[in-house]
Amino acid sequence: MRAKLTYALTAAVLVVYFVLVGSRGVLLIETGTPLTVTFGVAVLILPVIGLWFLWKNTQFVRRANQLAAELDAEGGLPVDELKRTPSGRIDRDSADEVFARRKAETEAAPGDWRTWFRLAVAYHDARDTPRARKAMQRAIALHDGRRPEAA
Repeated sequence: MRAKLTYALTAAVLVVYFVLVGSRGVLLIETGTPLTVTFGVAVLILPVIGLWFLWKNTQFVRRANQLAAELDAEGGLPVDELKRTPSGRIDRDSADEVFARRKAETEAAPGDWRTWFRLAVAYHDARDTPRARKAMQRAIALHDGRRPEAA
């Protein structure tokens, strides 16, 4: 729940920022000189890109959470079997061991979104966020019946 609140607060702050930046862009355009109109348009592009990115990220998080809930209902969520250091960090060798098993599961059933979901969790635990995101995107695409992009 804390992660959801943090995400919502961050998104709200970003939206306020985008509105402020957008209003400055409008003010520059209203000035009417060629230079300020050019800068105003350039400034307005930033909030548009930011809102698009925020929207796509929010959709991704929502879909990943829906898959997690569905997998939990099936009893298929990966169990946290990782060893941890005294400070609470995940032991690297333990993460690598679990990752190897998850990768083998995924290679055995490449069309099953569940294996891709569990592989995404293993990537995340191994601190490989870009690959975790790609694996989760593939899980979402497989779940939705879309053809996933090549990994």
